[in-house]
Amino acid sequence: MCGRYASSRSPQDLTGLFKVTDWRPDETLAPSWNIAPTDEVYAVLEHASHEDGGEVRRQLRALRWGLVPSWAKDPKAGARMINARVETVHEKPAYRRAFAKRRCLLPADGFYEWDPVKDEATGKIRKQPYFIHPAGGQVMAMAGLYEYWRNPDVKNDDDPDAWLGTCTIITTEATDAAGRIHPRMPLTLTPEHYDTWLDPHHTDTHGLRALLTQPADGQLTARPVSTAVNNVRNNGPHLLDPAT
Repeated sequence: MCGRYASSRSPQDLTGLFKVTDWRPDETLAPSWNIAPTDEVYAVLEHASHEDGGEVRRQLRALRWGLVPSWAKDPKAGARMINARVETVHEKPAYRRAFAKRRCLLPADGFYEWDPVKDEATGKIRKQPYFIHPAGGQVMAMAGLYEYWRNPDVKNDDDPDAWLGTCTIITTEATDAAGRIHPRMPLTLTPEHYDTWLDPHHTDTHGLRALLTQPADGQLTARPVSTAVNNVRNNGPHLLDPAT
């Protein structure tokens, strides 16, 4: 699974990297090197704008990590739905509608996984965190899904509090450096597949699944980092420093 990641690029950088045409400055998020479930994260998506007569535009939006299906009675389930397995995402009730129509990309610098190791000093097993990231330092475009959940306690549809935007990360079998640490990893897309993946009019689930192939070997590298990342209250670029 992917339960923690880093995303420190500015919205200005992300709009350029992903050819975004619609970004809302009021949704600006601070850089984070320790994103945890239920945090707000950047998502690149394509959505029809009511203000522009239904024109589909590529947007950079702030969504809460942990998908809440539109039919959910309350948003609490989102905390458990941070990952969707690529093998079943097209058929699971919580994800299949979003897979067909509401796909997104979640920009990341890299992600964290934990590997059980024996502490030589105590003989006990502890979990060593690793930061796994592209070897060339490029942005990771993690394949994701998003939903909008309608809050029944808010009467007016135009009230911003009436809608909760949430997302999940699609995971696959881990390869390369990640596979030596954990059996699952986020599934990433290459730039030539962004347009097809984001297009809400592309509803052929068979064709979409063909985009979701395992990353090629040699793209990722991993390094052990401090256990400070274990605490979600800790944040800052120092979390990426190699463990001493």
